[in-house]
Amino acid sequence: MIYFDNAATTRPDGAAFDKAAQYTRENFFNPSASYGGGFLVHGALEEARSALLSHVADPAKFALYFTSGGTEADNHAVLCGARRGNAVASAGEHAAVERAFNELKNRGVEPRFAPLNRDGSVDTDRLLSLVDGQTSLVSVMHVNNETGAVNDVAAIARAVKKKNPRTLFMSDGVQAYGKLAFRLTDEIDLYTVSAHKIGGLKGTGALIKRKSLALPPFVHGGGQEGGMRSGTENIFGILDFRYAAEKKFASLGADGVRLAEYKKRLASALSARYTVLSSEGSPYILTVSLEGGRGEVLQRMLWDRGVVVGTGSACSSKHRHSRVIAACGYGEKILDGVLRISFSAETTEEEIGRAAVALDEVAREFTDKV
Repeated sequence: MIYFDNAATTRPDGAAFDKAAQYTRENFFNPSASYGGGFLVHGALEEARSALLSHVADPAKFALYFTSGGTEADNHAVLCGARRGNAVASAGEHAAVERAFNELKNRGVEPRFAPLNRDGSVDTDRLLSLVDGQTSLVSVMHVNNETGAVNDVAAIARAVKKKNPRTLFMSDGVQAYGKLAFRLTDEIDLYTVSAHKIGGLKGTGALIKRKSLALPPFVHGGGQEGGMRSGTENIFGILDFRYAAEKKFASLGADGVRLAEYKKRLASALSARYTVLSSEGSPYILTVSLEGGRGEVLQRMLWDRGVVVGTGSACSSKHRHSRVIAACGYGEKILDGVLRISFSAETTEEEIGRAAVALDEVAREFTDKV
């Protein structure tokens, strides 16, 4: 099987899993317990926190809080960060941000959405035009999870702060963490990440917060995570996240160069029947469309040939068309036939070649039937 739906989830890294397994067996203690076992596990938890944060941020300026995943982290940032006036987001945000923004209407905050460019990046000028003296939060995702477009969130954050220094800036970094080289800047207040996009386990994520920002908690209870997110921590998932991230960041640069070449090669190998929607951006995501096709039908045909691809965000798979691709300005014929092909560090050159053959076979078979 050729697995090319890594933007949805990645295969868990076996070495990271095995290394973290001791925290479900002998070192299974509650990290809040006051005896020796608890102290031992608490120490491992804090080491993981520091390690995961240090990959992208200065620990003197930022803090990391563990969550149940990227969705909870996004919800925390939006619903606790936007507390007055209006809030601005790109029209390409992940559903975890987009739906949280729509919930803001019930809390007296006006949600505003900025349009996208053709590649799925935000129209920065239009975004800034929506920011005013009453804007409490701006959200722009780092890497669009459906097109792979990369937003220059550092530059956008600076521009937002220049227009309104009191506005908080957040970014969903789920598709960037462990895949792109970057460091959080002082203008970025909140950043969210997820373990299962880089070989970790589902059910573990984190919210990274600028230390000087006072943000209320989202989950209340026993006061874990510095009172920001109560509930006994998922130690196994957190340690697995740490070990998977160490492996990813160790080869981040080399993986990016290699996958960019693979992406270019696959795009070039596809027949003219396909329209390539994302030739630039993240080396991990290639989005194409077979005009007149049906994404879910094409997906099943590829599955029968041993190739696994997505049709867009897995979190929006129940909808006929992707709202994000539609916001890029594409018509129904393109929207119907969208396929998202997403790679991992384990992707091989041989798999690229075999996938190209399968994609062209499917295109010919589908168009011959029409």
